[in-house]
Amino acid sequence: MPEIGITHWAYLVGVLAVIVAMVLKRGVVMIATIGIFVIALIYTGGEIVASIQKVFAAYMEAGTDLFDIMLVIALMVGMLKTMESLGSDYLMVAPIKKLLNNPPIAFFVLGFIMYVCALFFWPTPATALVGVILIPVAVKAGMPAMAAAMTVNILGHGMALSGDMFLQGAPRITSGAADVAIEGVLRSGAILSITAGLVAIIVAFFMIRKEILKGNEGSESILVEAEPRESYTPGARFMAIAVPVVYIFLVIFMAFSNIRGGAATSLLGGTAACFIVIGSLISHGHQALEKVAEYVREGLMFAIKIFAAVIPIAGFFFLGAPGPAAAILGEGAPGLLFDLGSAFAAVLPVSKIPVAFGVMITGIITGLDGSGFSGLPLVGSLASALGTPLGIDVATLGALGQVGAIFSGGGTLTAWAFGLVATAGVAGVSPLELARRNFIPVISGLFVATIVAIIMM
Repeated sequence: MPEIGITHWAYLVGVLAVIVAMVLKRGVVMIATIGIFVIALIYTGGEIVASIQKVFAAYMEAGTDLFDIMLVIALMVGMLKTMESLGSDYLMVAPIKKLLNNPPIAFFVLGFIMYVCALFFWPTPATALVGVILIPVAVKAGMPAMAAAMTVNILGHGMALSGDMFLQGAPRITSGAADVAIEGVLRSGAILSITAGLVAIIVAFFMIRKEILKGNEGSESILVEAEPRESYTPGARFMAIAVPVVYIFLVIFMAFSNIRGGAATSLLGGTAACFIVIGSLISHGHQALEKVAEYVREGLMFAIKIFAAVIPIAGFFFLGAPGPAAAILGEGAPGLLFDLGSAFAAVLPVSKIPVAFGVMITGIITGLDGSGFSGLPLVGSLASALGTPLGIDVATLGALGQVGAIFSGGGTLTAWAFGLVATAGVAGVSPLELARRNFIPVISGLFVATIVAIIMM
């Protein structure tokens, strides 16, 4: 059993402070920063200058680890902005509009389309793409706006983002904090996210089925159906066809070539960059030199807005795992949360069932700040700390916490989460009401996912 010292206890106090702040819906960046400084101060024996440097080192370690995720999201958003300038975004999804005439069928079709788009383009841009164009069509055909918002939110910001199988941002953070290979987190995350999502959407359908069958008669919708342009250039049609075809090919290619992790991220991001250039040349001609920079800048601003608060929090929780802790505090530094988990497991009769539910609950709690990603370093570190001494599959345990954190804060349960607010906005419904309607379906899905994870471990 590792020796627990004052540094470990200080770290534990910091972790608890972060969790309490999240529950109270307060910011945690300041707490994380102070936590890094205090732990560094204790670890270095009171060296103030060195401790200040460690704060920057923690930020740098987290920022370096997350930058490729930020960049691929930025490039995807930039690509969608380029398509929007041509009208290709409308053309790309227009053929699917015919499937939305029957509200019960449209409920699942709309969610499935959102799921696929969210896997490739990130949920928030996909919400703009699918929501602005297709939700008004579904509402016009008789689907209640709340039903449309629920299916888009649960399958996009819940199921797609919690698995994140293609952009692999969430699994990268979780696997890094848990100090395990990303392949295991990807595999388990895919199974658990799909389980939670399917259970949630089926429960949601039966809860709102009467409203769907009744239709939206008697209610006024604030939605305005997106109108096609009078004409489209050959370039617009080219981009509308090329983008989905190329990305479908890439998915098949990556599956057969076993391309995962950073290699997959690089391939997807590089392809998006190429499409930004091609689309800008088609749309703007000689002005493409300026427009490419504009689209990339818009994408980066979007990505930084999402991850700005995640980097300090990740820096703090990276202290919990041996590898990142050594990079921040210096060679030989202990993985603080790992040691605490090992000591905890050594003195208490802990089994995989309470550990699984504990990690899931922790993930949900960390998502209460409205950012599902901010809790991933914690659940990853906790999975390693508790799973390793108990002989539990750390990758599956970490993936379980990841699913809980992102379903909660990514988000489908927190009315202040950017994803839920964006969905409510494009659907024209109340964020608080959407979160309330999501609660029973999502909690049901997460409960079943936890049972499946226990079987898998």
